[in-house]
Amino acid sequence: MIDSDIPSPTLLLVHGAWHGSWCWDKPREALRAAGWSTRTVDLPSAGRDCGVHEDAQAVLEELGRIDGPVVIVAHSYGGIPVTQAAAKAADVVRIIYLAAYQLDADESLLGFHRAPLPEEPHDLQPVPDDSLAMFYGDLPDAEAQAALRRLVPQSTRSFGEPLTQAAWHTVPSAYIVCAHDQALPPHDQETLATRSGEVHRLASGHSPFLSMPDELAAVLAKIALEPAVRPQH
Repeated sequence: MIDSDIPSPTLLLVHGAWHGSWCWDKPREALRAAGWSTRTVDLPSAGRDCGVHEDAQAVLEELGRIDGPVVIVAHSYGGIPVTQAAAKAADVVRIIYLAAYQLDADESLLGFHRAPLPEEPHDLQPVPDDSLAMFYGDLPDAEAQAALRRLVPQSTRSFGEPLTQAAWHTVPSAYIVCAHDQALPPHDQETLATRSGEVHRLASGHSPFLSMPDELAAVLAKIALEPAVRPQH
């Protein structure tokens, strides 16, 4: 439990591509039981032709509804709009990147992977055929199938748009590497994690909010309560 005499930040949980705020339900329950206040946001690029900057605006609008300090937890693609949005928000005290893209200004998801820009940027990307293995390989089949049914197409534009700002240069950040990830390879995560002030690791696949929600909640709470490690960039 957190110490009620010490002001604690609100945790804003931001999902990745094809997902929605529903994916945080289990760790939110664990965090709430431990005394934490949590919020979520649905990124418009999940299901609509919206890009990084519309997603960043949605994050900023949610931040505007929260009083006091905020720790943002960004998963996977969600790290990109969070990195953009947090550069403009005064009350963000830390960013936690969970198997997430901690990109710099002028970088995009496709650029990070050295992939070409799409010919039709206003299309929607269907749910990947191998989503069960990519996202939910360490979940029981029934739970994985239930999560799969909730996925929606993702905006193509969101993958190609570059950042114009990178909050982690001025906002303390931590990275959680998911060691058995089949979506964002651990070696890529380790590369991205060098941009954070501290690195933690979970023996999970890409979706620890489903496969090990209690363990994830404990790590998030631990990071949120620790003294911030200032960026060295």
